[in-house]
Amino acid sequence: MQSMKWENRSERLWKLGWALVAIVAGVTLRLTGYEAGLPYALVKYGGSALWGAMVYLLIAAALPGRLPLHLTVAATIAILAELFRLYHTPWLDEFRLTLAGALLFGRIFSLWNIVAYLAGIGIAALLDRKLAGR
Repeated sequence: MQSMKWENRSERLWKLGWALVAIVAGVTLRLTGYEAGLPYALVKYGGSALWGAMVYLLIAAALPGRLPLHLTVAATIAILAELFRLYHTPWLDEFRLTLAGALLFGRIFSLWNIVAYLAGIGIAALLDRKLAGR
């Protein structure tokens, strides 16, 4: 029983570590991708896919349960985060114009962002499942 708890803790720490990698990669891609000459679609939607992967990994690390629960919760959070962009108040729109606001909340609603989030969630779930079977 003790080894099972340790394996669970170790697995959660790995997922948190990979979530941190996704955060660093996504922020780096968004902040330097255009200047590095990377294609617009890669920078824009690659960052969104990494954000979706990060959400999945955080949910999988935080919630006990199986893949369907993790996928459902991560997809719901991602879709709600994008729908939140449809909500406007003067102070929120002003904050969205800052770097922190753009990274945290985004600026404009896009169905393509939802597609990228879901792709990132799906890829992270596939890798999680593959690595869990090792």
